[in-house]
Amino acid sequence: MDSSAIFKYHREMLARFGAGHNLSLGWRDRRSQLLRFDVLMEIGEMNGCSVLEAGCGTGDMFNFLMNRYPDIRAYAGVDFIPEMIAEARERIISPKAIFWPVSFMSSVIPEADYVLASGSLNYANNEPGYIYKAISHLFGLSRRALGFNLLRSVAFEGLLATYDPAEIVAFCHTLSDQVVLRDEYDPEDFTVFIYRDK
Repeated sequence: MDSSAIFKYHREMLARFGAGHNLSLGWRDRRSQLLRFDVLMEIGEMNGCSVLEAGCGTGDMFNFLMNRYPDIRAYAGVDFIPEMIAEARERIISPKAIFWPVSFMSSVIPEADYVLASGSLNYANNEPGYIYKAISHLFGLSRRALGFNLLRSVAFEGLLATYDPAEIVAFCHTLSDQVVLRDEYDPEDFTVFIYRDK
């Protein structure tokens, strides 16, 4: 799967359902999106810290994050689909938030204390080992920790990819000794936290 297919899918969903609909972002329903946000918020105390969201879509995580950690220092959301970023900029007006129309694999993205990725690593990719390259890159942008979720099962193959939690965790242990797996909250999904070694 290449980026043009992902562009095409989301642009069609945006045109069909509108920017505020969960299907435009690829979520089955609002509950599944919020459940994943909720688990990601457990990564650590983010008040006073900067947060980078990789694949922010229309910025839904920002308000969720602010409700849990109202004293975050700064938030940056990046997404390579310009229409998503345009919608996020229109919906969210805050001196703490900035949205960039750029791939999260770009070399121009600055570091943040915490890097979060919800759903954005689930797309199939033709590049061998892409998931490990993406995890390494995002962990490299984090000063404290990276948190991300992945699918372990999916009803329809094609646009999305699934992963074995044990294999992902084993790879993450090559980056840090401090890795936490959360796999009890949903039968289709799991979350991994990778922390900087003290």
